[in-house]
Amino acid sequence: MPEPSQQPHTDPTPPEPRRIEIYDTTLRDGTQGEGVSFSLVDKLKIARHLDALGVDFIEGGYPLSNPKDHAFFTEAAKLTLKHARICAFGMTRRRGVVPAADPGMTALIDSQAPVITIVGKSWDLHVDDVLAVSRQENLEMIAESVAHCRAADREVIYDAEHFFDGYRANPAYALDTLRAAHDAGAARLVLCDTNGGSLPEWITQTVRAVADALPNTGIGIHTHNDAGLAVANSLAAVHAGACQVQGTINGIGERCGNVDLTTVAANLRLKMGMDCLRGDSIERLTETSRLVYELANMNLPRSQPFVGTAAFAHKGGMHVHAVQKVTRAYEHIDPECVGNNRRVLVSELSGASNISAALGKKFDIADDKETQRKVLERVQDLEHQGYQFEAATASFELLVHEQLGTRPTFWKLDHYRCVVLKRDSLTPVTEATVKLKINNRTEHHVAEGDGPVNALDGALRKCLAATHPKLQAVHLRDYRVRVVNPTAESAAKVRVIAEFAVTTPGQSPDDPPATRYFATVGVNENIIDASWQALTDAFAYHLIESGETGK
Repeated sequence: MPEPSQQPHTDPTPPEPRRIEIYDTTLRDGTQGEGVSFSLVDKLKIARHLDALGVDFIEGGYPLSNPKDHAFFTEAAKLTLKHARICAFGMTRRRGVVPAADPGMTALIDSQAPVITIVGKSWDLHVDDVLAVSRQENLEMIAESVAHCRAADREVIYDAEHFFDGYRANPAYALDTLRAAHDAGAARLVLCDTNGGSLPEWITQTVRAVADALPNTGIGIHTHNDAGLAVANSLAAVHAGACQVQGTINGIGERCGNVDLTTVAANLRLKMGMDCLRGDSIERLTETSRLVYELANMNLPRSQPFVGTAAFAHKGGMHVHAVQKVTRAYEHIDPECVGNNRRVLVSELSGASNISAALGKKFDIADDKETQRKVLERVQDLEHQGYQFEAATASFELLVHEQLGTRPTFWKLDHYRCVVLKRDSLTPVTEATVKLKINNRTEHHVAEGDGPVNALDGALRKCLAATHPKLQAVHLRDYRVRVVNPTAESAAKVRVIAEFAVTTPGQSPDDPPATRYFATVGVNENIIDASWQALTDAFAYHLIESGETGK
């Protein structure tokens, strides 16, 4: 027999990673967020993207609540989904009514959704003071509602509302509500931190207690972000044994929002080694995040983990120099893993390494120290005047073109004029006139708008429509104004940052459209002229990126 140290060694087969289901409620819980509203077309578009992302469940809404949600389930049944299953959401039957006679239960069955999510009360405070029913009847409402949906051959997910508060107040009764749903056939018991105030330690303790009390039961977690801990609480629940995470894309939702599924999924997959989403679909996280922001008409938070535009942005010269050598020196993951990209910011604090890293390859100046120095000096000079390029990369690239003498001329301005007419309490009307010289031809157009920027945009587009139709794809997404020298009061210089989106259709009907974002900057004592600079820079940048050469 060989010596122990010489025993042949065989590596055991590595265990399969735990499968964690992702349940998306952007279309229902997400729309309860302030200012969030999706059209039917929006909801169907998001559903297709969520399926491509690889989520397991898509909660479409409450079919009895409004005609739009009812129509969604009709149209969703026509979708060809590869992974996700559509869920209809509703409450337990009303007190004193059998499920078959309850309109809400009927609407859930009639939705034809293959999965039905039933929400019920688990906190005795709500049973006693909100529902005003006996605790026994609440248990019967839960059990009968779940059983009714199971009898209709639907998979049932049970959401235990306010469970963590209910378990703290009365653990025995809170567990009884779960048993009622489980014994009636619920496939998943989802513990909801509805008030969003729990701490990770309490989440862990409670999930483990439920797992011990109801062994071999699929437990889910549904957290809100009122204490800023929704992500931490969801991950704690998974660590304690939960197999399903419910949340919304970008964390949109009521009050402080739901847990952000983009952050949760990235952490589960890339940090905890869990099996979530499907295949390489996690690379669609950034794309899906930005689609939801766009359809919700919300600004993109730059610092959002994993998917934000600043998530992998580097500004300090020392950081940039290090990242060029070893990316993991200042990045916790490869940004491409989640469909994001690395950005090197340029400002008056930059070194030549920032210029080289940002655009060295694109402009073939990686080894041209003289040009890098000229560009940096120009940036420092303009930022002293109030410009800011770290948030306006398109304007920075135009600056590099100017230093290299490669910026094409697409038009020559003759003049523009804006007139605002205001009568008493009537809505003001803005009219803009733009006159350009394009290829020795004069274009002179007028447009009305909601304000000077909108009117100038309309008139400028009219002037350029015939010669540059590609500009139809450029749309203003955000517009910010900052006073540069406030001590000058109303005569102060202002900085305008304008963010634009360019959306191009997918290569096939099944492919999602691609959206590219960029920003420009304008500075002037006159806010209209600062806006004009940002607007015209955006149009010129897009034409250059589209391959047009001008003069």
